[in-house]
Amino acid sequence: MKAIKKAVFPVAGMGTRFLPATKANPKEMLPVVDKPLIQYAAEEAVAAGIDTLIFVTGRNKRSIEDHFDTAYEMERELEAKGKEKMLEVLRSILPKHVNCVFIRQSQALGLGHAVLCAKPVVNNEPFAVILADDLINFSEQPCLSQMVDVFNYQHCSVLGTEVVPREDVSSYGIVDGTEVKPGLMEVNAIVEKPPVEDAPSNNAVVGRYILTPRIFELLETTERGAGGEIQLTDAIAALLSEQRVLSYNFDGIRFDCGSKLGYLKAQVEFALEHEEVGADFRNYLLDLAARNGSKVVPISQKR
Repeated sequence: MKAIKKAVFPVAGMGTRFLPATKANPKEMLPVVDKPLIQYAAEEAVAAGIDTLIFVTGRNKRSIEDHFDTAYEMERELEAKGKEKMLEVLRSILPKHVNCVFIRQSQALGLGHAVLCAKPVVNNEPFAVILADDLINFSEQPCLSQMVDVFNYQHCSVLGTEVVPREDVSSYGIVDGTEVKPGLMEVNAIVEKPPVEDAPSNNAVVGRYILTPRIFELLETTERGAGGEIQLTDAIAALLSEQRVLSYNFDGIRFDCGSKLGYLKAQVEFALEHEEVGADFRNYLLDLAARNGSKVVPISQKR
């Protein structure tokens, strides 16, 4: 089995939950502190040994391509003003050995269709899929690096999963399986967004996948499922009859940045860890909580 060297980023979604902010700006370009979501995802891929980033885009996504391109004019301006630190930040968005490929998804036919669009570039290789909406913080090793380690040992598809509250299962693909060891299961079944009463477990697939190339052939024959879209989950369900598929409960904290609340939580957590503003931001939060006893009251409500 070849090494994982390619990652697919489905970024063609419209991001309607963040309107009007996403009317002209992709949701993947929304910043968490000082980096857009898509850059966090790209950095996670590169840390896992990926050297080809495949972005499946749609209309109004040009700024993603621009973000990973070289900004010659800005570099010259920063260099002329002696702003070496900012210049280094700009030039280090991606290492020089990493290549970016952009593919247009002409129709919004779902996650499965977006992954299928990457077939001509992935070819007959195992690959990763990363959803930038799911921002995962970690203490020691990024989520995808953990999953690549599992793949290198087990040589089969791996789904990133976490246990979610039972009442939330209808928002996820849910797996049922047999435990191989703590945190690692052999998947027996997977179902997309089941009703709470029908869910086989509360172990949910989040936005990290490592898949074998057989998934492309299955996606080509997968009929539209939930929401009238071609679901990646349905193709994985078909894959189960042919190949081993594992689910891996990664070590880390996931923030659902596809929701406003999850996005705000990520802002707070990542700001607290930021080397430039973390200490001052922590002091601000403590002051905010102390203004009216232990209650958190915004300044605007106290005027």
